[in-house]
Amino acid sequence: MGDRWHVEVDRGVCIGSGMCVNHAPEGFALDSARQSHPRVAETDASEPVLAAAEGCPVEAIAITLLGSGEAVFPPEE
Repeated sequence: MGDRWHVEVDRGVCIGSGMCVNHAPEGFALDSARQSHPRVAETDASEPVLAAAEGCPVEAIAITLLGSGEAVFPPEE
């Protein structure tokens, strides 16, 4: 992929399902309140992180391209 991403979790939307951790344990963790957060906010583009965002049942994960801010997920309509 070669791109760099900025990853955010909307903790007001997150329901703590853990699906993101299942898809990308190197990219996400749950805190003691079972709220997800990215392990690092800026990361190389990766299929597991994208799969985690796509698999989030409440779409609490947003991924944008570093620099341009262009949406990777959810895609802009």
